[in-house]
Amino acid sequence: MAKKPLKIATEKYANLSGKSTVATYKILKDSVTIGFTSHAKYIYSNQSAGSESVSKMKVLALAGQGLDTFIKTNLKDKFARKVR
Repeated sequence: MAKKPLKIATEKYANLSGKSTVATYKILKDSVTIGFTSHAKYIYSNQSAGSESVSKMKVLALAGQGLDTFIKTNLKDKFARKVR
């Protein structure tokens, strides 16, 4: 019998400012998947965005503030791939 893939829960972004277009996030070891209010999802990996940026994204995602601005200011098109 085949094993079921490990499913990592997507967390709702706290959006403490009330102005963010980030809706959800999923933190993995080497990447962060960001879901936006437009329903688009992007994966930012250590390879595509740099490990320092991914680490910063993780901190901001958990804090619930500043992630949208950080992505718009520093990452723009540095995602590994668009999921949808």
